[in-house]
Amino acid sequence: MIPFILLLCRFFTIALCVTDQYVLDDKVGLGRVFDGIGGLSGGGATSRLLVNYAEPYRSQILDYLFKPNFGASLHILKVEIGGDAQTTDGTEPSHMHYENDENFFRGYEWWLMKEAKKRNPNITLIGLPWAFPGWVGHGKNWPYDYPDITATYVVSWIIGAKQYHDLDINYVGIWNERNFDSKYIKLLRYTLDKSGLESVRIIASDNQWEPISLFMLLDQELRRAVDVIGAHYPGTTTVLEALKTQKKLWSSEDYSTFNDEVGGGCWARILNQNYVNGLMTATISWNLVASYYGELPFGRDGLMTAQEPWSGSYAVESPIWISAHTTQFTQPGWTYLQTVGHLAHGGSYVALTNGKGDLTVVIETMTHDHSVCVRPPLPAFKVTSQNTTFQLKGSFASLTQLQVWRSRFNFKTQKPTFFEKLSPLKLSDGSFTLNLGEDEVYTLTSLTSGLKGSFPDPPPSAPFPTTYKDDFNVANPPFTEAPDFADQTGVFEYHINLTDPGPHVFTLRQVVTQRPVTWATDADQTISVIGNYKWENLTVSCDVFMETVKTGGVFIAARVDKGGQSVRSAKGLFYWIFSDGSYKVTNDLAGQTVLAEGLSGTRAFGWHTLTLSIKGQYATGLLNGYPLWKNAVVLGPKNGWAAIGTKSFELAQFDNFAVMAE
Repeated sequence: MIPFILLLCRFFTIALCVTDQYVLDDKVGLGRVFDGIGGLSGGGATSRLLVNYAEPYRSQILDYLFKPNFGASLHILKVEIGGDAQTTDGTEPSHMHYENDENFFRGYEWWLMKEAKKRNPNITLIGLPWAFPGWVGHGKNWPYDYPDITATYVVSWIIGAKQYHDLDINYVGIWNERNFDSKYIKLLRYTLDKSGLESVRIIASDNQWEPISLFMLLDQELRRAVDVIGAHYPGTTTVLEALKTQKKLWSSEDYSTFNDEVGGGCWARILNQNYVNGLMTATISWNLVASYYGELPFGRDGLMTAQEPWSGSYAVESPIWISAHTTQFTQPGWTYLQTVGHLAHGGSYVALTNGKGDLTVVIETMTHDHSVCVRPPLPAFKVTSQNTTFQLKGSFASLTQLQVWRSRFNFKTQKPTFFEKLSPLKLSDGSFTLNLGEDEVYTLTSLTSGLKGSFPDPPPSAPFPTTYKDDFNVANPPFTEAPDFADQTGVFEYHINLTDPGPHVFTLRQVVTQRPVTWATDADQTISVIGNYKWENLTVSCDVFMETVKTGGVFIAARVDKGGQSVRSAKGLFYWIFSDGSYKVTNDLAGQTVLAEGLSGTRAFGWHTLTLSIKGQYATGLLNGYPLWKNAVVLGPKNGWAAIGTKSFELAQFDNFAVMAE
């Protein structure tokens, strides 16, 4: 059926009836090879709460992310190679806490990669270290002074992925915040090849286009070592030097935007325009799934939201379906046509083919204010409704119909429709015409395989339980982290205490003993938060065990107001005991604002029970069931998480953690 607006155009000469012409032709030559659309778990701890979901909800979330022809159907999964350090929203454990230590079952990224691979055996896997355990830097906050050590450390993670999990890592990234190190890149390539990992490719500098692009033009050995130039948040543009290298160009970290409809608009615009403007053949979202406490930095900056394992609630946000417009109708190895570009009245279009006669066209008409990403700043531009006619030539001239999928954001009515299957579009003499409104996404494809997958609605959202207990008595835990604890500095792992035949055989232990090498800001103390950020009046109790004589210390806390990159400045109510026989109550994690202090008689290598109660402005602390201090005046913060932690990077154990909140 001919749209009504086009019927009007046959009889009236009005501006709206002007039809812009575009040609899609593979005979004039092809563009670059498409490498895929992906998501990033880590950088840091962005999938932390996902593992704690009960079935079937956890599998449903994974299906929306990775299952082909169902949801986002991602082609790429990039994960953090844990470095025991704060890297945005938490810490992820290293496979080598210490130089003589190897354990390839820590954390949850191994599990996530296997779940992704289970759903899509062809998914591309990428590892990138954001940080390193302290021993790698030999006491310096820089990992490249000893490049042989760093390269061996990274390669051991890749070898462990295969040996222990049968995971083939396809790419490894090199990223640093301060400057560029070509010596390390060459040495990493040498170490990979020497280890039989010639197929593992290198992405560098996984940060900015420069200076690596220029260095690659001047250094043939470096140019041979690097397979992909990766940029973070490139704003859909590249630089001439990067193009001159003739290497693959990727937006290896992008998006990082609140996942409401404007976030979906950001994702729609950059998925197309990263290629149209910058010839980038892969785009990877930070982050994959917002599965961390929402009050941490960059809350809900994932393709979907899953931050309530205690309730089972999750939300399939608009970026999932915007991803599907591309991912369900292309695959890595398809090729962009040269005939791609901007629409005359704003927006963009790309076209890809598998070289076998199939064609997929993705069109977006996102307006400026409805497609702003968190970074970089977006220059002004204008999009208006428009009529477009596409003429198919070359291998596509014989196509008689295309399948049509449409998303309309409908910002005025606030009634969006995403990834809606329309009736097939009949082609007339190899052409089709569309009336495009503002803030729309279309996919037109010769493939018939698309599907908007769905499950029954998940449970409704609910706050963290007001009564919570964990005795950590898990003989064979599926993950090294205790449920719902979010480490913000240090790493807290399940531990079997073979030296204690009593009630504390299974405990939670802080295991990082040296400040990590990191671009972010770890606190000087270790801390893991848990619970409802809105908690005001509550009682926290925990058994604690210090393992450092004279200088050791541990704490429990309430109303902790900050985490992530801001953890150093966290305030709250912190109840400390020390192995020198003293105690302290402070209003901050740094321990500078002291509310009470005195003697406690506490020593290392003995168990003590701490109890902290706070109501309104007043707090009281018990030691081993007896009052140690009372009526400390707490003027702020008014609310926050519960927490446990240590005075420094030191070994300590925790058991029988409990919270009762009003």
